[in-house]
Amino acid sequence: MAHLEGQERAEYVQDMFARIASRYDLMNRVMTFGQDLRWRRYVIEQAQLPENGRLLDIATGTGDIAFEGQRQVPGLQAIGGDFTVEMMQAGRHIPERAAIQWVGSDTLALPFPGNSFDAVTSGFLMRNVIDVPGAFREQLRVTKPGGHVVVLESSPPKRNLLRPFILIHLNHIIPLLGKLLTGESDAYNYLPDSTQQFQSPESLAVIMRDTGL
Repeated sequence: MAHLEGQERAEYVQDMFARIASRYDLMNRVMTFGQDLRWRRYVIEQAQLPENGRLLDIATGTGDIAFEGQRQVPGLQAIGGDFTVEMMQAGRHIPERAAIQWVGSDTLALPFPGNSFDAVTSGFLMRNVIDVPGAFREQLRVTKPGGHVVVLESSPPKRNLLRPFILIHLNHIIPLLGKLLTGESDAYNYLPDSTQQFQSPESLAVIMRDTGL
């Protein structure tokens, strides 16, 4: 379904995440061999948040990155925004994440005034949005001058010796795990498809630069 465009794609993504919300964290741990925890720690390190600062984590899902921010940064106010209510509800049920402020939000029209946050983060968001430059413009708008926008995303595997093994993992192992652990093989076919059709890191960096980041 990675070929869908516009509102049809947005609605498909929203429905897909609603279906897998209860097993989302488990599936992330399993299919990345736990590496997603390390990646999220790195996102917060790169955000360079001040003590008692404000973080907006968009497409927060169950709040993994927002919670990591609170774990690393004393006094941090962490706001988690997502357009899939079921994902945020799953996060609310995790006691350690009680201090996160959950806000229903559209990545392309964030419900916050400009210059509101010391950093804006996202994990595995950008390949799902229908307007990548527009999403970056919104992130820039709500970030304070001197603040940071940090993006964690998957991208097409580079052409090297590891590429065949990565493609096997993406195209065969992940869909199988998704079916076994969540019963939703369709969602975990979308993940490798959207990853392989997305921008390279270098191309995404150009878009970020062109939008003022």
